[in-house]
Parts: sequence; C-alpha cells; structure tokens
Amino acid sequence: MKVLIPGISGLLARNVARRLLAQGHEVIGIDPRGWPGAPEEIDLYPIDIRKRDAEEVFRQRRPEAVIHMATISALLADAEERYRINLGGTRAVFEHSANHGVRQILFIGRHTYYGAGPDAPLYHTESEPPQELGTYPELADLVAADLYAATALWRLPALQTAVLRVCYTLGPSGHGTLASFLRGRFVPMVLGFDPLFHFMHEDDAADAIVTALSAKVRGIYNLAGPQPLPLSVIADEAGRRALPLPETVLAMLVGHAGLPRLSRGALAHVKYPIVVDATPFRKETGFAHRFDELTTARSFADAFPARGRASLVPPH
Repeated sequence: MKVLIPGISGLLARNVARRLLAQGHEVIGIDPRGWPGAPEEIDLYPIDIRKRDAEEVFRQRRPEAVIHMATISALLADAEERYRINLGGTRAVFEHSANHGVRQILFIGRHTYYGAGPDAPLYHTESEPPQELGTYPELADLVAADLYAATALWRLPALQTAVLRVCYTLGPSGHGTLASFLRGRFVPMVLGFDPLFHFMHEDDAADAIVTALSAKVRGIYNLAGPQPLPLSVIADEAGRRALPLPETVLAMLVGHAGLPRLSRGALAHVKYPIVVDATPFRKETGFAHRFDELTTARSFADAFPARGRASLVPPH
C-alpha cells in the first residue's frame, strides 16, 4: 500500500515509517524540516502541508492511506503558528485526501485532548468532550484539530477515518512531552498532588499506529499501553528525584533552575491525572503492548541518566 505521512520528521513518525517499509509498504513523507539520513526507499518532500506543492504530491502520487502526524505542542511555537499548523494543516490534509482518492486516514492526536481538572473522571472514554480549556488555552488548537478530524466520520463517509488519541510516549530516544519533563535531575510536583500519568513505550506506540492502519479501524480510539503510574514513582524509576513545591513557587521556577519549561496552564497536568480507557482499540485490533510501565521508565533512565545539580534559587 502507498502511505503518505505528513509530519514524517518527528521521532514517532519515523518509527512508524520504518515499520511500514519493513512490511513492504511504499512510504511518502511530507515535512518542511526534512529528514537527514532517511531510508532511501522513502520519497521525502520537504514542503509545508498547507502549500499548493503539497496538494500536488497528493494529486501526482495518489496515496491510498494517510497517517497525519504534523501537529505540534505549545512548547514549539507561538499561538498563531500553532493554529496555522495544527488546525490549518489538518484541514488541508483532509481536503487533499478527499479530493485525490485517499481511502484511509489516521489522525494521530493526543490523550491530553480531554484536559486535566479536579472534576474529570479517572478513566476517559472516547465519547467525552474536552474539558478545562479555559485554564489551558494552549491546547485549544490541538483540540480543534482533533474535533475537525472527527467530523470527517460523517462529512466524508467514503474516507475510512480514525482518530487515535495517544498517551504520552517514553523510551531511549528521549523525545516527547513526558521525556522532556523528566530530562533534568529533579521532577517538579505540586505539593500535595501525585497524579497518575499514562504512558507507553515509544516502540509500542509506533506498533499500535501501524496496527490501526492494517486493521482499517474507523472511529475514535484512545491508545495506551500498560497501567498508569503516579508521577513520583515514574520519577523514581527514571532515576530522578521528585521535588514537591507549592504551586505558586513552582509557577515561578518552571523553565528556570534546571526545571522543565511549562506554561501556567500546564501546571494542572502536574496536579490532576489524564488516564484513558483503551479497551475499544485493543478489542478492535488485538493490539497488546510489549513493554510494561517499569521497563519503559527504566529504558529512558538507562539512556538519559540524571546528571549535575539544579539550583533552586528563584530567578531575579
């Protein structure tokens, strides 16, 4: 099958592409960042998915399936650019797919879609709406992209659409939101809170996405691996030291003193859990993770041992 991957330069997307090649699929990539050292079998187009040249790739190459992975988080761009990439890019992908014969599309979203708050259920199901956007507006563009992708289920019935809300990934590459949060010697926590974090090994995440493509799933699915762990346990298994701080102090220190950079809205994600029920995806596809939660955390720790000292003096 001929598979096009917008956003192929991302670590997870690269792993998906390699698996597709190993299964004998033809892989086409679109990403303005390029991919130095990409497998020579991949046809790579270093262009913006929103530009006319990208539509020409769809028109000329006629992919049968698309795995859309070209979205970014709040730490990588300002609000205006995120909106253009996340929502504008997603809209372009679906329009080009509908206009040029694509039969199947996977939108790779995030489990943070549901939001973190004191009144949220412990396990989120796919039917739940997003919450707490008022306290974390930096998620709005990703939520909008997810919702737009989901509308294709009724707007474009001929297109086999699946929205996959993937939990945090972790592993020896050190890429991803959770890996960035764990990178320093200290893992900041809000005093009095120790939320469950749902995460899976980066290799399991890539396997699950390829499984979804092969199973031709249609609908909205949460995607997770082993059971969640409290943040303090993850820190310990990753060889880090949990650092509980009053919320007002933590808000001052994040991004300084060796602590990870977070927006003010993201602090809710250090207080309240976002745990998803991935049972429907497992039943539909037969997917089973290979790495348990402790092995996953330790694989990160082995690749990135904690080093150095972090100063805890507030910046002037």
